[in-house]
Amino acid sequence: MPILQGKLEIADFEKTIFKNEAVQLHKDIIERVQGSFKFLKEFSENKIIYGVNTGFGPMAQYKIKDDERIQLQYNLIRSHASGTGNPIPAQHVRAAMLARLNTLSLGNSGVHPSVINLMSELLNKNIIPLIYEHGGVGASGDLVQLAHLALVLIGEGEVFYKGERRNTEEVFKLENLEPIKVELREGLALMNGTSVMTGIGVVNVLYTRIIMDWMIKASSAINEIVKAYDDHLSFELNQTKRHNGQRKVAEMMRTHLKDSTLTRKREHHLYNGTKEEDVFVEKVQEYYSLRCVPQILGPVLDTLDSVENILIEEVNSANDNPIVDVENRNVYHGGNFHGDYISLEMDKLKIVVAKMTMLSERQLNYLLNSKLNDILPPFVNLGKLGLNFGMQGVQFTATSTTAESQMLSNPMYVHSIPNNNDNQDIVSMGTNAALITKKVIENAFEVVAIELITIIQAIEYLEVQDQVSSETKKMYQQIRAIVPVFKEDVVMYPYVNKVKEYLMNTSK
Repeated sequence: MPILQGKLEIADFEKTIFKNEAVQLHKDIIERVQGSFKFLKEFSENKIIYGVNTGFGPMAQYKIKDDERIQLQYNLIRSHASGTGNPIPAQHVRAAMLARLNTLSLGNSGVHPSVINLMSELLNKNIIPLIYEHGGVGASGDLVQLAHLALVLIGEGEVFYKGERRNTEEVFKLENLEPIKVELREGLALMNGTSVMTGIGVVNVLYTRIIMDWMIKASSAINEIVKAYDDHLSFELNQTKRHNGQRKVAEMMRTHLKDSTLTRKREHHLYNGTKEEDVFVEKVQEYYSLRCVPQILGPVLDTLDSVENILIEEVNSANDNPIVDVENRNVYHGGNFHGDYISLEMDKLKIVVAKMTMLSERQLNYLLNSKLNDILPPFVNLGKLGLNFGMQGVQFTATSTTAESQMLSNPMYVHSIPNNNDNQDIVSMGTNAALITKKVIENAFEVVAIELITIIQAIEYLEVQDQVSSETKKMYQQIRAIVPVFKEDVVMYPYVNKVKEYLMNTSK
């Protein structure tokens, strides 16, 4: 059970989001939030504090009367709950809630303690606010998306509850929940921040680690079934490159292949005396999609590690405005809600995931093209050539999906459009970047699923089930349990979708 103390790690998100473990608030957090709220209430008397006694954005020049302050917060929430498009999936909303809960728990926001108490209850009871994909520009953070979260916290809007979409008010009555107490700036504090883009980003990181693991397995398996030379994975070769990612990928592939009887030693075949042939029948080196995996996936792994680090820094940061500093007895106005850090990291992540998808598609093509591999029938067709099609039809899906990811990998970070009467004159588009990255990751699972089905069909044709490494045999058995051996043509989409689902829900 993750105990919230103001510092979260990626493992805490994994426990809460993937394993549905409950969140517990440490007693120090309640005291910290209470102290921040009390200080802001006292400090804001006879002072102009943005969002407490002023309007918002370009209307900050208008002073708000004391008896209208609370209504101001409700007006902000209701007016900005204006998202459209598809609902953001529950996993990603829960991650956003956990990220927002953590940043408000730092004591830099001056919110009433009822905010963090109710948000933790919603997480633990799996009550998911309805938040739409479209609406955020990522400048004052995720204003529109977080407004939908705030709407639920004041007892309005809609939620997903036990698989149904229902009115918040009804669910609160069923669960004996009370809406938050709006006293100072609870609306603005909930909405000013990067928690939706960050929460989606964290889930993206977790899924990228999973697909990366499967891609290592697929790349290892394809090397052994074509009896590749293993020196391109050697410690000695990869140690001459100083990149940690490349070294780690090569090490993981060596570990995967440690007991394979199929990979070959160059010294056994090409270093054992002068060859008499003028033209070598066997390839001296493999195609790049087999030989250069450490150099291709190494940057993916290094980027993934860097992205994770930036996201966790953001999760544990105050991304609000203004910032309440109890220790120094002051309130500072600034732009911590701006989402450029997350936007840039999401663009980096989707680029490397798209490249990983391209690698999978090229490996797939190598297996399907008999003129390239020289050992398999066209399209790994186990039936009658000409009459049957093997994996021919499903390759179109892999190619199409890869092309979409290539297009989607163009950056959002540089697509700022001024808005809000030019008050927000340069914005991050961070939530868009995170959601597009989510799509690119889902695409990667589809392409790798198709590649894995093809690999096990190839193993079947070559009859090497007992010669592959124990890791490849385990993978073979996992996928074979979902997809039967087929010689006659079968409808493929149910199998691809089932394998994709299995990959997404099965890590190391």
